[in-house]
Amino acid sequence: MLALALPACRRTSLLRTLAGVAVRGRGGGAMPRKGKAQSKDIVKPPVPSGPVATDKSGSVTISVHAKPGSKLNAVTDLTTEAVSVAIAAPPSEGEANAELCRYLSKVLGVKKSEVVLEKGGKSREKIVKVLAPVTPDEVLEKLRKEAAS
Repeated sequence: MLALALPACRRTSLLRTLAGVAVRGRGGGAMPRKGKAQSKDIVKPPVPSGPVATDKSGSVTISVHAKPGSKLNAVTDLTTEAVSVAIAAPPSEGEANAELCRYLSKVLGVKKSEVVLEKGGKSREKIVKVLAPVTPDEVLEKLRKEAAS
């Protein structure tokens, strides 16, 4: 048997709850159930259907699968999960991350300071944020054009 350091009424309530017995009445600690009138409609954010989406702050984010150590910078593939990008920099001391941001800023036609690494500093799976006023459709179109060339 467990020795609990709780007041007797709470201890009994806890033991009944653990045993599967519904605790009702005074000191039960059960919350009243919400009726239909009290429920609120919860609006879920749309699930991104591709690698380019918009975050809570309104910035465009790109899911990137990085391939550091390549001979040339290139967008190699566009899937529903990520944009595959070959990077002509070694994956050491953040060189590949900096080169990725430089390359994407060139492809998207924005300033280098407007493309920042959001997540994945030490991973191949990265999230890049575009701070410039562009839409996800514009970004996706430019990435598709770069992948085709």
